This record gives sequence, structure tokens and C-alpha cells, in this order.
Amino acid sequence: MTERYVTMPVLEGFAAWLRSDEKSCNTVEKYVRDARIFAAYAGEREITKELVIDYKRELIERQYAPRSINSMLAALNSLLTFLGWTDCRVRTLRLQRQIYCPEERELSREEYVRLVQAARKRGDRRMEMVLQTLCGTGIRVSELPYITVEAVRRGQAEVRLKGKTRQVFLVRELQRQLLRYIEERGLRTGSVFVTCTGRPLSRSNIWRAMKRLCALAGVDERKVFPHNLRHLFARIFYRLERDIAKLADVLGHSSINTTRIYVVTTGQEHRRQMEHMHLIL
Repeated sequence: MTERYVTMPVLEGFAAWLRSDEKSCNTVEKYVRDARIFAAYAGEREITKELVIDYKRELIERQYAPRSINSMLAALNSLLTFLGWTDCRVRTLRLQRQIYCPEERELSREEYVRLVQAARKRGDRRMEMVLQTLCGTGIRVSELPYITVEAVRRGQAEVRLKGKTRQVFLVRELQRQLLRYIEERGLRTGSVFVTCTGRPLSRSNIWRAMKRLCALAGVDERKVFPHNLRHLFARIFYRLERDIAKLADVLGHSSINTTRIYVVTTGQEHRRQMEHMHLIL
């Protein structure tokens, strides 16, 4: 039997395989990063089912969050599939669906408003518009480059990601503000949100800029990251529409089960709903 080791050429081949399968850049980066972590753990040891199980146990003992463990195991199982070592694949942890989300992680509408106002006070016009565009459309931060000058003028963007294409509408007020921003910046074509060199803003650029607003806005840093704006959009949309299938389409989800994660209430709201039941005599 051929000896099984995870080497640098193996990881390079894995990355190429993921790209050929049309995985997004972010997915490729994450899967390869997680594969490297496993490779470092394995060292010069041959890959066996027992070793993979030990690695899974190690992640649990290090007290990684269950969802993080499952994410890392998904990447590892993908690597093992690529190598044809399917007999070494392991099961992910079984998780009970969360019925409410931790309050310390949920960004409220009021806190979002304070972040936008903080960006305005700092004179950071670009960040002011990035925040409103992400939250006003519900797009992923990786989809922001699809907000182009042409899309703003049309009032809708065509987003292509993970092999799917969907239309994203820009409400009139957002379109109006973006048109003014485009005029201020002298933009003629291409992505609206770019660096000083003309390249689309990266996730890390946006993440750092958002963190800089936290103190001025009086918002807990733990709540402030780009994807939380997408969650806020989803919760508000669902409260208005109560149509999870429509929300899944708007967000670009293939499964409604993914969308359910976005609309869970906070513990405080869950408690308030239970109080209103008046079942204790």
C-alpha cells in the first residue's frame, strides 16, 4: 500500500483541486489553512484513521468551539477525499440547532446606526457607505466588488458566487447615496469600494476599519465584523416578511437550514416571548 503523508506538494495539489471545483477564494484559503494545521499536527507520521481520530480528540480537548471543530473537520475530510483516502474520514460533531444566539454577539440596529454615525464623524466616507451597503443589501463582504458603478446606476447588482447568480436590489436611498459617493470620488467604472491603488477592498481592510469605529461608537468589538451586518439584515427582513424561503433566496442560500441560523432571536428576546405565554399560575 502507498504510504500516506501530507506534504507541501500535496497541499498545493489540494488548493488546485479546490479551485478546479470552482470553490470561492475564501473557501480555498480556509480549507488549505485548516489542512496545514492538520499537516503540522501529523508531522512525519503516516496518515491513518486512528491519527485523524486523535486529531479530532485533540481539537475537542483544546476546547475549540464545536462549530469551529466541524469546520476544520470538513476541510480535512475534503483533503482526504482529494487524496482518495476516504477510509480515514471522520464524522463531525453532532450539534443541536441553537434556538437563540448569545446577546454579546448580536449587533442591534441601534449599534449599527452608531457605527455609521461614527464613520461619518471620523470623516471616513468610504466606510460610512460600506457599512450601509453591506447592511442595506445583506450581501457577503466577498460580494462587495459586485457593487460597481454600472450596478449602482441600474439600481441592482448581479452577484456571482459559488456557481450561482442572483440579483441584488439597491433601495432608492442607498442608490442615491452611492451615486453621490461615486460622483465625489470621480469614479467612472468598476467596483465602487476600492483602495487608493484602485483594487477592491479586502475583507481584512474592512474588518480593521470597522474595529477602529468601535470605541467612538460605543459598541463592543466582539459584535463588530462584516458578517454581522448580513445577520442584522436577515433578522430585520424576516421580522417584516416572515418568509424564510424568500429570505434564503435573497441571501443566496442553497438550504433553508442555513438561513435559520441567521434569524434566531437573542436569549433576552426568547425569554420575553416565554414570559408572554403566561403559563405559570
